[in-house]
Amino acid sequence: MAKFRTSLITAGFAVALLAGTAAQAHPRLVSSSPAANATVERPARIELHFNEALVGQFSGVELAMTEMPGMKMAPMKVAVDASVGADGKTLVAVPKAALHTGTYKLDWHAVTTDTHRVNGSLSFKVQ
Repeated sequence: MAKFRTSLITAGFAVALLAGTAAQAHPRLVSSSPAANATVERPARIELHFNEALVGQFSGVELAMTEMPGMKMAPMKVAVDASVGADGKTLVAVPKAALHTGTYKLDWHAVTTDTHRVNGSLSFKVQ
């Protein structure tokens, strides 16, 4: 009987440990449009899709042009309006002006309701 109780207690701890690990998962970028390293026509908006709901006031993006055709340059910031989409899991960035031909780097940060913050970046080209 004592071995049975010990087994139950051990199993209970294992389940609690696994549940705690799952609850502490960080938000993850699932996909983006444009995709990383893609060459696209001038996008009217950039979308980052996450696996968890985002907190809009703590999530955002910075967009910079890093190269023009035939010319490398210091990153030049591009003004965007960023917001969380209707599904709560999409971070949407809308450039305030049409993007010119060149290479762009998008730095993003996202915070979910469990307060975990993640960040990353991706680059794409506009033709």
